[in-house]
Amino acid sequence: MHELSIVASIVDSVTETMAAYPGSRVKEVRLRIGALASVIEDSLQFCYGLGTQGTPLEGSTLIVKILPVRMHCDGCTSDVEIASLQSFRCPHCNEPLTDMRQGRELELDSIEIEEVEATV
Repeated sequence: MHELSIVASIVDSVTETMAAYPGSRVKEVRLRIGALASVIEDSLQFCYGLGTQGTPLEGSTLIVKILPVRMHCDGCTSDVEIASLQSFRCPHCNEPLTDMRQGRELELDSIEIEEVEATV
C-alpha cells in the first residue's frame, strides 16, 4: 500500500511549511491526482487518518481532486480528454494518442490553515 508513503510525504512537506506559521493548525490539505497515478482514493483517505495522528495535520481534512487524462492529438492538433482508459484514440479523428498532457500528477495543491490567537 504505497498510499501510506504518500501520506508520510504529505505530512513531512506540510509540517515543514507550518514551521513558518507557529501556533497555527492545518484545516485542509488539497491534492491533485491524475487518473493514471495509481492511487486509490479510499486507501489514501484511510491512510491519511492513520498517518496524521500525533502530527500537526491531525484532525485536518484531505481533499482530493482526480484529474482526467488529457492527450494531444497530432492528427487534428487538439487537446482531448479521453473517455475511457481502455482506448487511447482521439474522439474526434480516431487517431492513436501518444502525447499525454495530464493524468499522472500527484501534487500538493494547497494547504488551508487556521491561525490560533495567542492568549496573554
